[in-house]
Amino acid sequence: MSRILIVEDEPTIAAGLEDNLRMEGYSVDVVDDGVVAESQASAGGYDLILLDVMLPGKDGFSVCRALRAAGVDTPIILLTAKRHEVDKVLGLELGADDYVTKPFSPRELLARIKAVLRRYHEPTRAIDIYRAGNLCVDFRRCEATLDGEHLALTATEFKMLGAFIHHRGEVLTLDRLIELVWGEDISLTDRVVYTHVNNLRGKIEKDPSRPALLVSVRGIGYRFDG
Repeated sequence: MSRILIVEDEPTIAAGLEDNLRMEGYSVDVVDDGVVAESQASAGGYDLILLDVMLPGKDGFSVCRALRAAGVDTPIILLTAKRHEVDKVLGLELGADDYVTKPFSPRELLARIKAVLRRYHEPTRAIDIYRAGNLCVDFRRCEATLDGEHLALTATEFKMLGAFIHHRGEVLTLDRLIELVWGEDISLTDRVVYTHVNNLRGKIEKDPSRPALLVSVRGIGYRFDG
């Protein structure tokens, strides 16, 4: 049973989310404050976090940023009433895995939750364990290490690394990366993809400024040379 943390300060919305998710068989905890949410999420034990952006104590963007900086890789779906593209881009750049704009239908949200959990817990399994130099990726355990040290990859970063590994030697365009990592039903700017690629490089490359594994192909996309 997947365990979900709902972070929402509007009682009616929080109660509706809790009821719907429990009916779907999920284990659910609810908090209504950003500071409390950060502490509770940092303690671990959750499979997914539904994180409202407008919160007392600490806003959702700040919570997301702090969790990723602390190495918490639990998938995060942002719940936001903001419709501007810049807010959606900011959330994804901070490490969120998806966003849903209020008002949303329960069916849409459930579909997004299932898609994110599926991407996180069921990576492509054509390879169980992959090694390239001092980089080791265990797809069975959803873990990666470099020089024997655990890499704190977010769900999106792990999915992206898996996409590159399973298509190593192949040049992946930005559109193809979006399709492989986020799915066909989401629209992203190039900037979001650049940010995630750079973040991934910062974790898997010995010298991110001179990448040896994840290289750029000017004007086309990226290629994994591991």
